[in-house]
Amino acid sequence: MAQLRKRSISLLLAVILMLSICVPAMAATEKEITSAVTKSAEYMLGAVKTPQVGSIGGEWAVIGLARSGYDVPQEYWDDYYATVEDYVESCKGVLHKKKYTEYSRVTVALTAIGADPTNVAGYNLLTALGDFEKTIWQGINGPIWALIALDSGNYDIPVNAEAKTQATRQMYIDEILSRQNNDGGWNLTSKGGNSPSDPDITGMALQALAKYQSQSDVKTATDKALTCLSKMQDTDGGFASWGTANSESVVQVIVALCELGIDIEDSRFTKNGNTLLDNLMTYRNNDGSFRHTSDGSGSDQMAAEQGFYGIVAVMRAMQGKNSLYRMSDCIIRVSGNAGVDNTVGLPGKHADVNKVAITAPGTTFADISAHKNQPAIEALASRGIITGYNETSFGPNDTMTRAQFATIVVRGLGLPLMTTNNFSDVKAGSWYASYVGAAYTYGIVNGRTANTFDPEGTITRQEAAAMVARAAKLCGMDTELETYEILNVLAQFGDYMSIGEWARESMAFCYGEDILDQSDLNAEPNRAILRCEIAQMLYNLLGSAKLL
Repeated sequence: MAQLRKRSISLLLAVILMLSICVPAMAATEKEITSAVTKSAEYMLGAVKTPQVGSIGGEWAVIGLARSGYDVPQEYWDDYYATVEDYVESCKGVLHKKKYTEYSRVTVALTAIGADPTNVAGYNLLTALGDFEKTIWQGINGPIWALIALDSGNYDIPVNAEAKTQATRQMYIDEILSRQNNDGGWNLTSKGGNSPSDPDITGMALQALAKYQSQSDVKTATDKALTCLSKMQDTDGGFASWGTANSESVVQVIVALCELGIDIEDSRFTKNGNTLLDNLMTYRNNDGSFRHTSDGSGSDQMAAEQGFYGIVAVMRAMQGKNSLYRMSDCIIRVSGNAGVDNTVGLPGKHADVNKVAITAPGTTFADISAHKNQPAIEALASRGIITGYNETSFGPNDTMTRAQFATIVVRGLGLPLMTTNNFSDVKAGSWYASYVGAAYTYGIVNGRTANTFDPEGTITRQEAAAMVARAAKLCGMDTELETYEILNVLAQFGDYMSIGEWARESMAFCYGEDILDQSDLNAEPNRAILRCEIAQMLYNLLGSAKLL
């Protein structure tokens, strides 16, 4: 009898243990998610101060902020819209000759802020999506995002007189369905068959098809895709793409479920008590940003933007609001005078400082893909402010010479070129002579000595900060700090005592204005600065000075 009792107790303990393992994690409350969204919105406003037209540091940040309900300053929306207008005008309405997702992404962002994508600087961005062949040229991403963009504002597809085949919504739907794999999902390149599916693409395909569930073939395809995703989900509630578990894959499935009206805690997507949201939040940092992978590899800014709009989608579902891409509830966030150039620059800027127009839209380099400074480099390159070694190579982690630095600062501020005879090592016929002359004349740079400039010498971080601070003063920014202000800013860095006394005010200014990244553990004042870092500094300066 005692043995039977012991066996019964052991069995009971085993059952309790099994139940405790299977009990789902405590679900996040609406209040907790709203708080998380607020924190991420605060991070995003700091990380993307001047959103550009781009897949990083651009539309996704704008969409997340617009759909979050966070109180964003009016000038943020106006500045973004003005940037879009400038970009579209410089492109003459042609955002890309082959990647038509460019039109879709900008359309969704404009819809989110209540702006009209059918009339941007006189161009209708939806017209491109009326060309079926060109839209599907880049693969399944084309029809997916064409549908999401068109449906975000319930837009009619314009007639594209130049299209070989005029597109319809049904054609895009059928194109997506025709590419579904036998396992029920989709991937980037296959057109059906036995190719393995990818959670990111499958999630996005479901987002595009969400509004068409009344069509029986769409509903069937959706059910197969959901089964596929459930099987692909990891035991910790997440997803892996190309063999790597990452936050963005989780986000795309989360947004898909929200667009379909499926509970984020649906049992099909709860593994070992872990929901999709539980998994996504394991990638979240204390500052509200998100990591791409658990170890922090890859583009964390891209992950931050996607993670942000992922939790925004969850919050909206909890609050019973329209989903992320159902934007009939969007309000007009752009002022009537958005894009008017009389607001360019700060009061008190030097009369010779000018905003530099976009002259080469879409410029990028193969070696900056997913680089943390990619948006800054592309924004400057599209304006001819900074250049690469060739069309494909920028060398983000190379150092920069003093002559190169003088050149990009002069170009960035739109200053007139000048010559100077002050430096014996700056020859009149050299490519950089007029840039060094202008930088010296406007007080941005000094010589190494009274009569030498050292044009081929590298530049340290504290030297760069000093020169950027002088440029900021030309832009109308207040660069003067009290001693206690300098100490308050610099004391957070473990090596701040190694900053030269002559550079401390400038470095404090650059950190205080987020021209330099305050999350750095050390200031590293004497380290040679990298090309990517200088691009980011100038980009941040021009954004703060309202010159982008």
